[in-house]
Amino acid sequence: MTRTQRWTLTVVCAATAMLMLDIAVVNTALSAIAADLDTGLSGLQWIVDAYTLPLAATVITAGALADRFGRRRLFGLGLGVFVATSLLCAAAQSITMLNVSRAAQGIGAAVMFAVSLAVLSNAFPRMEERIKALAAYGATMGGSFAVGPLVGGALTSALDWRWIFLINLPLGLGCLWIVRRYVAESLDPRAPRVDRAGLLTLTGGLFLLVFALLRGNEDGWGSTTIVASFTGAAALLCAFVAIEARVAQPMLPLRLFRNPSFTGAQVAAFGISASLFAMWLYMTLYLQQILGLSAIEAGLVYVPGTMLNFFVAGATASVAQKVSARALVAVGLALIAAGQALLTLVEVDSSWALFLPGLLVALLGTGMVNPSVSQVALSSVPPEQSGLAAGVNDMFRQAGIAVGVAALGALVPAAAALGGGSPQAYVDGFHDALWVGAVLALAAAVATGLLIRGRPRGELPREVALETS
Repeated sequence: MTRTQRWTLTVVCAATAMLMLDIAVVNTALSAIAADLDTGLSGLQWIVDAYTLPLAATVITAGALADRFGRRRLFGLGLGVFVATSLLCAAAQSITMLNVSRAAQGIGAAVMFAVSLAVLSNAFPRMEERIKALAAYGATMGGSFAVGPLVGGALTSALDWRWIFLINLPLGLGCLWIVRRYVAESLDPRAPRVDRAGLLTLTGGLFLLVFALLRGNEDGWGSTTIVASFTGAAALLCAFVAIEARVAQPMLPLRLFRNPSFTGAQVAAFGISASLFAMWLYMTLYLQQILGLSAIEAGLVYVPGTMLNFFVAGATASVAQKVSARALVAVGLALIAAGQALLTLVEVDSSWALFLPGLLVALLGTGMVNPSVSQVALSSVPPEQSGLAAGVNDMFRQAGIAVGVAALGALVPAAAALGGGSPQAYVDGFHDALWVGAVLALAAAVATGLLIRGRPRGELPREVALETS
């Protein structure tokens, strides 16, 4: 590995750790934020979704822009926006200001996320080296998401919840220095123009969908507002598909989905995010609000699973030489489903130790899925479209978190979630959400087992290679 490759891998993993931490790190600080900014469950859900929704809605555009204007340039721009908006989050004096700042932070994260895999793909052109780099990337992604509650708990308990955002400043500035000094520029000279119609319909459709899911319990599922939001979401998302099918230069070329492996990678990304990653918020609330653990204690519960996930993801670099990506993804998703099923054993008066078996099984599966999905997504398109492929995969990841947080949260009683109702009601809703998440992960496991092909890595189906070149 060359010096440039080492620094590129370091900065991509560090930047990815920051943005994944900012999805997970707020979880153990939610109780403190709720008390300080005087908000309820809906406001707390938006702390998560205000970040992931714009991330999901703009990540494809960010990837396309990176292919057109330069991946290093866009990566640095995303880092700058992320750092600046982290300061705004730390300075928030109301839940509205925090959520608006989180939305802006999500846009910066979208640019970073979309470009990260493309930067790695350019720095590691040989497939053998790329597999190892993606294993490190996958370990960082899963590990940082899992360790987020511990980091958030430590900062909140020792200092203040605002430090979960202030910590991004020195890390982000250090990453900017590395990008400027060591990361090589790359782009696609034939990259298409920005698809404005596609961007507007996708963003609007996702926003209305998540809004309806978040507000359904409070406003009533048959209310005019909720029905209109669902209807508008369906209309806009259908319009998005129609636009992408007809426009000359779509932001999401639908022909890519003719490759079953590419489609399987997106199903897997959405499946893991809408189930396990979306449940993180409610799992942490259970540990703190029902079991009465402090922020730091709740974070420590995740440490064994975090370590397991890290080592398993790192080991996929060698395992992937002998075991197909299809097997790794399908089995990993099945383990995630099994882990969530095991978590339904916890009750109102359970010990935190009963939480561990399900968590360990789920994070074992996560370590198998993350690097393998990234590899399948990148190897399913020509190298010059790596930014687009990364953007599509990241869109499905973030859309999964945004939709999952809202949809699974509809099963959890809002008052009980923050200790204002019956603990048993919260646990019953928590169990329901876990079962739905388990079924979703299992369905994704079956789908990916059928879709992802076992052809040599980097080889495209002939018809897709011709159409995307």
